[in-house]
Amino acid sequence: MSGHGDLAGRGVLVTRPAAQADGLCQLIEAAGGRAIRFPTIAIAPTADADAAALLAEAWDLLYFVSPNAVEQALALVPDGRWSRVTWIAAVGRGTAKVLAAAGRAPDLVPSDRYESEALLAMPELADMRGRRVLIVRGEGGRGLFAETLTARGAEVRFAEVYRRMRPRVDPAPLLARWSEDVHLVMATSDEVLLNLVEMLGPAGRERLLATPLVVIAERTEQTARGVGFQTVKVAERAEDAAIVQALGELAGAG
Repeated sequence: MSGHGDLAGRGVLVTRPAAQADGLCQLIEAAGGRAIRFPTIAIAPTADADAAALLAEAWDLLYFVSPNAVEQALALVPDGRWSRVTWIAAVGRGTAKVLAAAGRAPDLVPSDRYESEALLAMPELADMRGRRVLIVRGEGGRGLFAETLTARGAEVRFAEVYRRMRPRVDPAPLLARWSEDVHLVMATSDEVLLNLVEMLGPAGRERLLATPLVVIAERTEQTARGVGFQTVKVAERAEDAAIVQALGELAGAG
């Protein structure tokens, strides 16, 4: 970013889960903005009785789809070294940092876009014949990674270690001051975005769709435009600094 005043007092609606918003909020404020916390997803453990047993098995590849996946897996199997796993993959740097802090940095992390498509493009995963793969994710996650590796010859299983819930909140106080307080919005997934639309309801829809939005993936941009957002920008990377840079660019354009 070009300086600490890029957001120039603008309010940014931060939709991340409450426990994961601090770093982004600090960067927004360092850039001269005001972080308005409005989590649209809450994270809770699942009751999957098989998850702990699966995590303790030997695997050729263990793929963590998010920091939440790592944290909830560690609650079930505290040994973060994963000594019975050949390769560990992380969807992006945020997930990689949590893995490294737990005791083992991942072997595979995409260097470009942080999503399953970028990981699948890595040459190490081109031939998966005879490999055992465990995908550690939340309930009902995307199926692309599993489908692609299965087609490449792998045996794929899932350990669903967390569930995502939409918080119950009264949006009226936020909507009452929307025009004064909220100038930009960010969303890190389709679910985060669609939950926001539902939580604000019909009363907030017009105001929300007129507010510039930053996302971290092209597929979420497509979802946003399909919903009716007028201004959508995709951050260069799925990192807090890149999100704040994109917010600053929208603020400057506005």
